[in-house]
Amino acid sequence: MPIAFSQGFTPHPKISYASAAPTGVGSEAEYLEIGLQAPVDAEALRVALDAALSPGLDVLEAVIAGPGSLADRIDASRWRLELPGVEPEVAEKAVAAFLGSSEVLVERMTKQGRRSFDARVAVTRCEVADAPDLPSEAVAVPCAIIDLVVRQVTPAVRPDDVLSGLRVVAGLEPPVPPRVTRLAQGTLTAQGEIADPLDADREDVSIGER
Repeated sequence: MPIAFSQGFTPHPKISYASAAPTGVGSEAEYLEIGLQAPVDAEALRVALDAALSPGLDVLEAVIAGPGSLADRIDASRWRLELPGVEPEVAEKAVAAFLGSSEVLVERMTKQGRRSFDARVAVTRCEVADAPDLPSEAVAVPCAIIDLVVRQVTPAVRPDDVLSGLRVVAGLEPPVPPRVTRLAQGTLTAQGEIADPLDADREDVSIGER
């Protein structure tokens, strides 16, 4: 399954990632586009890619790309933020303070230096989720779980920026580093849900591979 390359003096493989997750976080929803030199069976491509990757990096699906760019179908991400050592009631108060603010300024080091921006503007959902039912003996420490949906804006607002915002407005300081996992990314619907960006490709088999 030879990969197509760009033209010019320094050809590069035609692989592009859509909103790759930040370093240090988990993800269950990463997408990429691959250009091939010839049409292939999508499932055969998925199997070959999955076999070539390290354990734990699983290719779940490959579809034939329809018209348009994959990146144009992704404008929001959903995240799970696990805060070990934080009581859910404390997290709920911090989230309420965050959502009740018209602006939450945070700082982050960028390639252009330290930059201040509004972390509140990108957030469409931020709520403390119900903890899974566990035996009482299995609950050693409390752990608040935040369900977070952020839109793509410029500059990008990441989960750690929202955590910084919770610290700014409510002094929320988890005693240990949070566990952050991306659950989905795609188009934000009017109902606040995220539509799978591959839905259109499952219905329209056209040229290329994704």
